[in-house]
Amino acid sequence: IGDQENTGPLSFEVVARWNRARVTKLKLPHYICDTPMFMPVGTQATLKGLTSDQLVDLDCHLILSNTYHLGHRPGGDVVETMGGLHKFMNWNRNILTDSGGFQMVSLLKLANITEEGVTFISPHDGTQMVLTPEQSITTQTQLGSDIMMALDDVVSSLTTGPRVEEAVHRTLRWLRRCTDTHTQRGTRNRQGLFGILQGGLDLNLRKFCLEKMVSEFDPLLAGYAIGGLSGGEAKEDFWRVVDFSTASAGKPGGLPDSKPRYLMGVGYAVDLVVCSALGVDMYDCVYPSRTARFGTALADVGCSNPARTASSKMCSGTINLRLKEYEKDYRPIDDECQCFVCQRYTRAYLHKIAGKEGPASQLLTYHNIAYQMRLMKRVRDAISDGSFGTFVPEFVEKHFPNHSRPQWVADALAAAAITI
Repeated sequence: IGDQENTGPLSFEVVARWNRARVTKLKLPHYICDTPMFMPVGTQATLKGLTSDQLVDLDCHLILSNTYHLGHRPGGDVVETMGGLHKFMNWNRNILTDSGGFQMVSLLKLANITEEGVTFISPHDGTQMVLTPEQSITTQTQLGSDIMMALDDVVSSLTTGPRVEEAVHRTLRWLRRCTDTHTQRGTRNRQGLFGILQGGLDLNLRKFCLEKMVSEFDPLLAGYAIGGLSGGEAKEDFWRVVDFSTASAGKPGGLPDSKPRYLMGVGYAVDLVVCSALGVDMYDCVYPSRTARFGTALADVGCSNPARTASSKMCSGTINLRLKEYEKDYRPIDDECQCFVCQRYTRAYLHKIAGKEGPASQLLTYHNIAYQMRLMKRVRDAISDGSFGTFVPEFVEKHFPNHSRPQWVADALAAAAITI
C-alpha cells in the first residue's frame, strides 16, 4: 500500500487494506508493532499474574501503564532514577502510558477538576496529588514510555448537557499545554504524543473536537485516540461514534488516515473485530485479566445456556469455568489454542480452582491474553490475504449462533461493507 507517515520516534505504514479495515506497521523505539493490535494493561508496571518474559512469549508488542498510579507510587522521579519504566519492569518492548485522565471518572469522588488540572485525594493514604497537563507530560517523560497520552478532561459516556461541551473545550486547551511541555522537555524525538478525541455521544461535539485537533495540532501529534467510550453507553451509540471517528475521506468525521487510531478501553472480542472493520488500529482493556480472576476464559463460543444471553453481556465469547457443567469436562479451554494452558490443563481442573486459588487467575490470564493476541493476528491475516469479508461473518456466527447476533453488530458491519 505504501501509505507512510513519520512523526518523531514513530513511523506508521499501511501495508494492507480491506475496505476500511487495515494492517499497519507501527515502528516505535523499542519494537515494530503490527496492527490492529490489542495492548494488555499493566496499570502499575505489571500485568497481574504474568511476568515480562511471559508477555514476550505471548508476542505482546506493546503494553499500557498508568501515569496517575505510577506518578503517585513510586513516583516518576524514582522510576527515572532507575533508568525508566522499561528497566524498572524488565520489559524491552513498547510501553504506552495513559495520562491519568481516566481517573477523573473512575476516582470522581476523590477528584476536583479545575482549569489548572485535577486534584486527587489518594485512596491509599489520603494525600493530595495535583495532576496538570504539564505534570502529566513531565511524569510520562520520566517514565520514558514510547507513546504518551495528552491529559484530557474525561466525563462519563452517560453524561449529557453543558458538562460534555465544557470537557471538549478544556481537552483542547489542555492539549496545547501538553504539546508545549512536550516540546520544551525535548523528548519529541523519542516519545510520541497522542491526542484524545472527546465529545461524549454528541457527534457535533465530536466533529468540533476532531476538526480543531487536526487543524491545530496534527504536526505535533504522533497519533489519535478515541476517548470517552466504554462507559456503559448503548452499543448503538458506541459504534456510531467509532464509525464517525474513522470515517473514510469525503464523509463527515474521520481522523487522519496517515496516523494510528487508538480506541481506548475496549477489549470484548466482538468489539475488537467490529471496530477493526471500521478502521481502528489499537485497543486496550483490563477485561482479559480481570475476567480471568473471576474464573472466566475467552474463546470463540456462544452461550452454552441461551437463558443467560439476556442477563449477561459477557456471555458471548466466554466460558465461565466456575459452573458445575465443567466439573467433568476433560477438554482444554479451546481446542484451537496452542497456549501452554490449553496444552496442559483441562476444563475440569480449572473448574476446581477457578476463582478460588491463585494459580487459576495466572493460568486463565495467560490463556485470555493468548486468545486476544491470536484473535488480532487472525484479523490481520484475514485483511492481508483478502478473506476478511468471509472471516467476520464466520466469527460472528461462532459468538452468536443461529442468527442470535445483536442488531448493532449487523448495523456496524454494514457500515464497513460486510453483510452478516
